[in-house]
Amino acid sequence: MLKLLSWRPSTHQTHTLTLLHQNKNTNTTLVSLTRFLSQSLSEEPYDPPFSPTSKPHKPKKKKPNSEPDPKVPIKSDLPFDFRYSYSETNPSVEPIGFREPPKFSPFGPGRLDRKWTGTCAPAQQREVDPERVAEERNRVLGDPLTEEEVEELVEKYRHSDCARQINLGMGGVTHNMLDDIHNHWKRAEAVRIKCLGVPTLDMDNVCFHLEDKSGGKVIYRHINILILYRGRNYDPKNRPVVPIMLWKPYAPIYPKLVKNVADGLTFEETKEMRNRGLNSPPLMKLTRNGVYVNVVERVREAFHTEEVLRLDCTHVGTSDCKKIGVKLKDLVPCVPILFKDGQIILWRGKRDEEQESNLSKDTSAQMLE
Repeated sequence: MLKLLSWRPSTHQTHTLTLLHQNKNTNTTLVSLTRFLSQSLSEEPYDPPFSPTSKPHKPKKKKPNSEPDPKVPIKSDLPFDFRYSYSETNPSVEPIGFREPPKFSPFGPGRLDRKWTGTCAPAQQREVDPERVAEERNRVLGDPLTEEEVEELVEKYRHSDCARQINLGMGGVTHNMLDDIHNHWKRAEAVRIKCLGVPTLDMDNVCFHLEDKSGGKVIYRHINILILYRGRNYDPKNRPVVPIMLWKPYAPIYPKLVKNVADGLTFEETKEMRNRGLNSPPLMKLTRNGVYVNVVERVREAFHTEEVLRLDCTHVGTSDCKKIGVKLKDLVPCVPILFKDGQIILWRGKRDEEQESNLSKDTSAQMLE
């Protein structure tokens, strides 16, 4: 009994244990409180595990400046009308309608000092002195390049891995391409231009518009590859101002290309010509974005023996198919009488027959003399 009573702690020991236990609880509470305050006052959001993610703080948006831009409207001294495409449009043909209101300028509202008419933005200068323009162009070009200089430039820029290259596609010589050319001319004397698609039917027209609109000179031409030289006295700091088109305008509506009855034929003759063309073997098979440099010459040669020809354009596309027919009509010349299922039917026309009869009369008259 005395041993059991002696095991019990004394009153002093009990008080000491109680104080230690209270101090331990107090320390635990202080540590928890300190940890909570440190996490709640910190800049980072409190993100314990298995809790929904907090939303990130969005930066305050800056209010746009209400002051107008002093550089708008853009003023350009270029002496020609601004168009989307210079080589693939004919200014002499007036459209009969528009697919979008002409008041919407592709240069943006109020960004150009010219008025958009639906097809072009005419130059404000009423009278352009061609002699003064030619003198300024000759001044920039400077003295003609020697043969050694031309060979050096051609060897530098004619290869397919050239970094200074611009691809010319179905749009031809477009307005924004002029800005790309001048941007290349800042760091290079020349630029390589690779032409594909419908514009390659008339490479002379492409070269003319490149030289006329950019002010440079074509020093190399091989099939569909061109090298455009900027000139000896070209100064990038004084380059012409070329405003950028913000979007491609819708093409206007032009008169119908193929008539129900071809000029010079009756309805039955036109129908017979179309059937003959559809049943004849194709002269050529064209591919999409191909090189059509020799198409015009082959069509001209074929018309010496054939009256109706067929071109297989199954993989070209409807839009490019009609553009090819329009160009061949003026370049050969000939009469497109049918566009059907990717096939172009061309008729050489009455004019060739009259010319052949005149030539036969002249040759017979010379033989009699």
